[in-house]
Amino acid sequence: MCGFCGYINKKEKDKKIINEMSKKIIHRGPDSEGLYTDDLLHMAFRRLSIIDLNTGNQPIYNENKNLVILFNGEIYNYQDLREDLIAKGHKFTTETDTEVILHGYEEYKEHILDKLRGMYAFVIWNIETKELFGARDIFGIKPFYYTIMNDTFMFGSEIKSFLPHPDFEKIVNPDALKTYLTFQYNPLNETFFKNVFKLPPRHYLKYKDGKLDIKEYYNFTYQPNKKVPYKEVVKNIDEIVKSSVEHHKISDVKVGAFLSSGIDSSYIVSLLKPNNTFTVGFENLGFNEIDAAKHLSELLKIENKNEIITPDEFFEVLPKVQYHSDEPHANLSSVPLYFLSALARKDVTVVLSGEGADELFGGYQTYDNSVIIRAYRHLPKFIRNFNLKIAEKLPNIKGKSFLIRGAKTLSESYIGQASIFSEEEANDILSTNYKSNIKPTDITKPYFDETKGLDDVTRMQYLDMNLWLPNDILLKADKMTMASSLELRVPYLDKEVFELSLTLPKKYKLHKKISKRALREAASNRIPKEWFNRPKLGFLVPFKEYLKEEKYYNLIKEEFKSEYVKKFFNQTKILNILENHHTGKKNAHREIYTIYSFLLWYKEYFINN
Repeated sequence: MCGFCGYINKKEKDKKIINEMSKKIIHRGPDSEGLYTDDLLHMAFRRLSIIDLNTGNQPIYNENKNLVILFNGEIYNYQDLREDLIAKGHKFTTETDTEVILHGYEEYKEHILDKLRGMYAFVIWNIETKELFGARDIFGIKPFYYTIMNDTFMFGSEIKSFLPHPDFEKIVNPDALKTYLTFQYNPLNETFFKNVFKLPPRHYLKYKDGKLDIKEYYNFTYQPNKKVPYKEVVKNIDEIVKSSVEHHKISDVKVGAFLSSGIDSSYIVSLLKPNNTFTVGFENLGFNEIDAAKHLSELLKIENKNEIITPDEFFEVLPKVQYHSDEPHANLSSVPLYFLSALARKDVTVVLSGEGADELFGGYQTYDNSVIIRAYRHLPKFIRNFNLKIAEKLPNIKGKSFLIRGAKTLSESYIGQASIFSEEEANDILSTNYKSNIKPTDITKPYFDETKGLDDVTRMQYLDMNLWLPNDILLKADKMTMASSLELRVPYLDKEVFELSLTLPKKYKLHKKISKRALREAASNRIPKEWFNRPKLGFLVPFKEYLKEEKYYNLIKEEFKSEYVKKFFNQTKILNILENHHTGKKNAHREIYTIYSFLLWYKEYFINN
């Protein structure tokens, strides 16, 4: 796990600029720095040493010295690819997976991407033709940002690396704020920094002579195979997940694992059998999975290292969480993940985690409701619309979401695993300059259009694979672990595991209220029986309870009252939201955290920096 940054233009010759850009991402690679500069390109690499500790420093060149690469990630089938390339006459000077990509590009051009099994973001510069080639893995595990400003093309693992460049113009993207308030993350390709973009997952780019070309290199379709017997599917899942874990544990440094009480991480831990697992929790009742994680670790004869997060510690790190996220991010689980990463880094350099299992195998509760909602939608529309009007006036109580979703079609009602402010609510609290005509359905419609004819569960999975997974789950996974110079690996998000998941019929994903049915069955042979049917909890955070305490309520209230807030929000309305929660009139802790996270991000990047 490393980081890179760079820029292309004809005017900058001062190496101080690229050095300052590199310093901004030193947390991604504290072990060493590598630079490459010529008359057009200036780029830097920060290394966190994982494989080939002695000779794996970057940049790396090919035999002819006409290609140079910077690479962030891990290629798990690099040894097989290396043998193939050696047989074709390529000469290697290191034992790294980085050099395999470089020679693979030399041999296959962009088609090397079809052969890679792993997580990656990289750039290859052709010194002779002056063309830059860059790519991002199929899931979006590793980040890749780019921008063109004042005739300068910038690229990097984190947006903050662009800040020192004199051509970078730091402007808030007005289109991003409203959509963020709904999704709790930015679902747009354009980031919160105007004219800065994310290279989408499974895409590559080419940049030459001021022209940028971006293409998709991998696409997928769901092809449920109902003929394969259930027991065979379970056996196949177990074999392929086990194989993925074996590939993901390849390392020249210590490897551990994150562990909660759910089956996703428990299955990985039972296959990996690391020396250490790591868990964090909160002291509030019902927000602590440490005892369950310790119990499983003891059964597997593994040491569990854990830590309790106090309320003061929680609030103290919130600005750092937003700074490291690059964009405002309102998933509360980012905070415990930040602490968990710092805890693990004391003992290991690499951890395995369970991200991706829910998206691949059907684990979210919203998927489970689809059968009931379909039945509800058979009611006459006037009845559903009547219930909708009542539900929209209700506080956030159980059943409200069901009545709202049931009154609408799937494509009208489902935007992913988070829905904070409705379109109307978001526009209502925003200042005039930040109101927007962009609707959540404008963003989700293309994905629903691509899955017409498939069942509702699969259509929701497809949407989440394209929006929720890369922009929320994987963004926080990368940024929070890298804040502590820790490499995170995600065995479920492996190309071969993914392609098997595409063949699962709905009944093997959801069956009689059992989510991730086939995956649970596979895991049941590896972990204790009491873990088999554990419900998904995620990182539970007692933010709702914190807001009832005067200390933290007043902390946020003072921020909401700050002068700069008027630029973005109607202060009276957001203060009312906070007050109504504090007095118990309405549970609005997620709305408050979403607003507060944006304000902390803005302060970090536009006021303090």
